[in-house]
Amino acid sequence: MKTVVLVEGESDKCAVETLAARLGRDLASDGVEVLAMGGATNIGHFVRRLGTGVQLLGLYDAGEQHIFRRALGEDDLERIGFFECDADLEDELIRALGFERVEAVIASEGELASFRKMQQQPAHRGSPVERQLRRFLGTHSGRKLQYARALVEALDLDAVPRPLAQLLAGAAA
Repeated sequence: MKTVVLVEGESDKCAVETLAARLGRDLASDGVEVLAMGGATNIGHFVRRLGTGVQLLGLYDAGEQHIFRRALGEDDLERIGFFECDADLEDELIRALGFERVEAVIASEGELASFRKMQQQPAHRGSPVERQLRRFLGTHSGRKLQYARALVEALDLDAVPRPLAQLLAGAAA
């Protein structure tokens, strides 16, 4: 049976595929396809379109749980292979890496000065650095996608965030 992994956006898809490659997994050869839905509210459309002939797995942001429960008709989403990111996948990666390593990744991407400038803006001064990092990753078109790959590449494989680890374990079953 084919497995389809549903994720909210392109950056989530990139993170899943990058981690799978780092773990030596060829998802396509395993019969696994990762689909970016273009937002959580599209889950119902994808569930109807894909039908019952595939195994569905996925990731979702904590704030979108109710949407996934309704579309999948299940309260225990983990039981059916859908795993919650708290608050989102970028937040999971920031926690797994720690803010110092995330800042090192930002520096390696040539954007540390931009991040420092954002930190000095009145709206961000005094905010926890983790919140600043999440905001920075989402402020520029294409940045979430760029950093999905870079953060996963910087990740220690023994510190993979739980939702990603569980998702890939489910995709191997």
